[in-house]
Amino acid sequence: MSITVITILVSAVAAIVLGLLIGTLLYNRKMKRRQEDAEEKAKLILKEAEISAETLKKDKILEAKEKILKMKSEFEDEANKKKSLIISNEQKIKQREQTLSKELESIKRKEGELDDLRTDLAAQLEHVKKRKEELDKFNQQKIQVLENISKLTADEAREQLVTSLKDEAQTRASSYIKDIMEQAKLSATKEARKIVVETIQRTATEHAIENCVSIFNIESDDIKGKIIGREGRNIRALEAATGVEIIVDDTPEAIIISGFDPVRREVARLSLHRLVQDGRIHPARIEEIVAKTMKNIEDEIVETGERTVIDLGIHGLHPELVRLVGRMRYRSSYGQNLLQHSREVANLCAIMAAELGLNVKQAKRAGLLHDIGKVLPEELEKPHAIAGMELAQKYKEHPVICNAIGAHHDEIEMTNILSPIIQSCDAISGARPGARREVMEQYIKRLRELEDVGLSFDGVEKCYAIQAGRELRVIVDAEKATDERAGQLSFDISQKIERDMQYPGQIKVTVIREMRSVAYAK
Repeated sequence: MSITVITILVSAVAAIVLGLLIGTLLYNRKMKRRQEDAEEKAKLILKEAEISAETLKKDKILEAKEKILKMKSEFEDEANKKKSLIISNEQKIKQREQTLSKELESIKRKEGELDDLRTDLAAQLEHVKKRKEELDKFNQQKIQVLENISKLTADEAREQLVTSLKDEAQTRASSYIKDIMEQAKLSATKEARKIVVETIQRTATEHAIENCVSIFNIESDDIKGKIIGREGRNIRALEAATGVEIIVDDTPEAIIISGFDPVRREVARLSLHRLVQDGRIHPARIEEIVAKTMKNIEDEIVETGERTVIDLGIHGLHPELVRLVGRMRYRSSYGQNLLQHSREVANLCAIMAAELGLNVKQAKRAGLLHDIGKVLPEELEKPHAIAGMELAQKYKEHPVICNAIGAHHDEIEMTNILSPIIQSCDAISGARPGARREVMEQYIKRLRELEDVGLSFDGVEKCYAIQAGRELRVIVDAEKATDERAGQLSFDISQKIERDMQYPGQIKVTVIREMRSVAYAK
């Protein structure tokens, strides 16, 4: 019995040991298989990483090559442009050298002519000296003969002559003083006329029918009743809100908006347009629409000013000056739009300044701002040039620009070379034909009247009105009119023009006296 138990226990222990050995073997084999799988996965991951790295490397290499090619192309384009610019500059320099060579040859030729002329003048001077000596001898003989005849010495005759010349000089001086007084009266009249014209210009009444009236077109006359409203309350509200006069008459399909301020007229016109489109026309709606329209107009004025200074390349301008530049769009002078006039003057000033080697930016800035005093909201009792200068000083503009603004109508003294340029460009822009609106028949009639005034004087052969009627060229007969008469004639014609004609600005009268001597060699 005990042997059987022992056998069983030994068998059990052996079975357990065998089981443990088999389990250990199986576990080791499983772990080995897992290790092999892990190694296999690691190799696979490494291989995929190598493939990904190779792909990324190729992509980066391709990207770098493309970037290098692009930079190379840009560099070649830039090099070609610079090469073209260098070639163009070389051609300009060659042309300039050719021009300078021609001018140098011309100067040398003129120097030769001057040497010849100097030789001729020296010979003529020697001849004149000889003639002068002969005349001196003749005068001495004549003085001796006169002394014998008059029984007076030369000193006594000289004293009598001085006495008579004093009397004549006093008479002429009195006459000259009288002429000066008359001229001063004429100048005062002209200055007063200039002030009156300036005042009229500030209130925009030089062409009232053209500059103080806007037309609002409507589709049907039935809308007029809605605009007028019950007992006229709508039209009164519109006039009170906009500050203009609304004229509703028998004119078919049109309403007239009258007022001196072009901005207010534009506000009234746009407000009417919105009200008619909306259909709701009553005092409360009118006030709302007018307020919105005013804001839109102000925004548009600022936008116009900003666009103008950007187009002209002007920087650092004060916002208030930019806004006033925008208001120029709604201002006109003698029918010429003030903004277009100022832009034109700015461009002309820039061209002149560039030709003279001056500061182009300052010239363009002063040209744009030269009439800024005309668009001030408040009416000042001073010339627009002075008002514009004070405004520019207020907003810290350069003293050169301030002087150019204030002196472009000779209101103050010019202190720099830029001021006469602004004045000249302002005259050029206003004087060119077509710049200032004028009815063609009236324009032609005024030119003919101007020429008729010149032809009405004795000794005048021909008369031409040029520069849009700002200058009168008078050609006189050299045999009938002397040089002194020509000078007097220009004064007389200018006085008659001032007395008998109406015209803007000033008219220059130029009298030309030409003496021609003609001979024929046969």
